[in-house]
Amino acid sequence: MANASKAVDSARKVFSKRGGMLRTVDALRLGIHPRTLYKLRDRGELERVGRGLYRLSTAPHLTNPDWVTVAIRAPNAVVCLISALAHHGMTTQVPHTIDLAIPSHGQIPKVDALPIRVFWYSEPAFSAGVELVRIDEVSIRIYSAAKTVADCFKYRNKIGLDIAVEALRRFRELKKKADFRALVRYARICRVERIMRPYLEATL
Repeated sequence: MANASKAVDSARKVFSKRGGMLRTVDALRLGIHPRTLYKLRDRGELERVGRGLYRLSTAPHLTNPDWVTVAIRAPNAVVCLISALAHHGMTTQVPHTIDLAIPSHGQIPKVDALPIRVFWYSEPAFSAGVELVRIDEVSIRIYSAAKTVADCFKYRNKIGLDIAVEALRRFRELKKKADFRALVRYARICRVERIMRPYLEATL
């Protein structure tokens, strides 16, 4: 009985140290026995957030549960395009999906009923310009403002050229000259420098 109680206390601490939320596979990897996990669930101390994803019922309210869930379920994916633009304050669009970049030929993340839209990126475009933001104690991978503008021109046929041009205009209003050097670098990586140049020159 004492050992069971100790295992429960240890499991609570493991969850707490990781923001109160863990995938089942990670909980097991960190030494939590399945029996202990299910005991906490049956007691109501753990709540099921999604398939194979649990959080402490006493954990603080999530400010962005969808992004947090995606980050935990798909840790290698990167928030991109409209979702990234909204985060950086560079669009008037209201995101109806979470736009995610995954490597070419990668598998679509399994995130239950969350509204995601997947874009496949090849290297080096996938790895370039990734930033980490901390939301609800969870690290979320997202493209920088400059990289996102370049991406919008690359995927202009899917999201609309008007959105890409608006993003560039807002980038011009918000960013400094040094950021434009980064923008040109990412435009080269995304192979849209020639396409973007006339719009870029018009904003300078």
